[in-house]
Amino acid sequence: MIPSWSFDNISFFQPPAFLMIGIPGLEAIHGWISIPFSSMYTAALAGNCLILLAVRSTPSLHQPMYYFLSMLALTDVGLTLATMPTTLAVLWFDHRLIGFNACLVQMFFLHFFSVVESSVLLAMSFDRFVAISNPLRYASVLTNNVIIRIGLATVARATLSLFPVPFLLKRLNFCPNKTILSHSFCFHPDVMRRACADITINILYGLWVVVSTAGIDSLLIVLSYTFILSTVLSLASPRERVQALNTCVSHILAVLVFFIPVIGVSMIHRFGRHLPPILHSLVAYVYLVVPPVLNPIIYSVKSKPIREAMLRVLRRKCQS
Repeated sequence: MIPSWSFDNISFFQPPAFLMIGIPGLEAIHGWISIPFSSMYTAALAGNCLILLAVRSTPSLHQPMYYFLSMLALTDVGLTLATMPTTLAVLWFDHRLIGFNACLVQMFFLHFFSVVESSVLLAMSFDRFVAISNPLRYASVLTNNVIIRIGLATVARATLSLFPVPFLLKRLNFCPNKTILSHSFCFHPDVMRRACADITINILYGLWVVVSTAGIDSLLIVLSYTFILSTVLSLASPRERVQALNTCVSHILAVLVFFIPVIGVSMIHRFGRHLPPILHSLVAYVYLVVPPVLNPIIYSVKSKPIREAMLRVLRRKCQS
């Protein structure tokens, strides 16, 4: 049931809570829609936790490439947990209310894990560049200390980039009659457009965050693969070329799975306001739900050591 709030003669207003709508126009079948969503969330959590257990329990996987894969899996777990509670609450129980401060917290962590994932994918491209261009120095360049520093840098970067966002929203005067969000989670472009104030600073800062994180990361990933391709083409044997490129396939697929939805959701929120609300909602779900589901599948299919380690973990769990 949607509560009605009456706020008369208030010069500055922040709603006690926002209302989330799940998938617009399909509210009558939310129960059925919850089945694929529950399946995807379960697959994302199970697949990524399995990767973490496989890397941890297999000494032969204690290498830079698999440490970065563990970072990616941990980030995907965080991204899944950031949206899962409210999405399933809306779809299962029609629980649509989320408190204002709780909304800001969810929004921070949602975008935090997204920025971390972009940074981890960039670090993985650097890993592939070092492994292919200078394999003899691979272990000496990417030491455990260097990997730890890269991990801390990705967390610090995301934190510093996104820390001002909730405070920039809290200074805004919101409209009492604009408390309905377009998703079943708090998404920054969606929340800031509920305000009845000038949001130019919020738009510019949000754009700066996107450009300075995903924008720069995508360009550096393209640059790293340009160098990788140049190195591969200089190899004498066609077989060596194929083997070198084959080690990059999983990462390339993970990059495409993440950055294509990022571009899509950015374009729709910037230029697609006239598009049907259901399209906004579906693109956002693809951006947030699909990469954590597909990444474990990509790496288990394309990486034999990961696949074998995951199967060993499953066998041990079944026997115990």
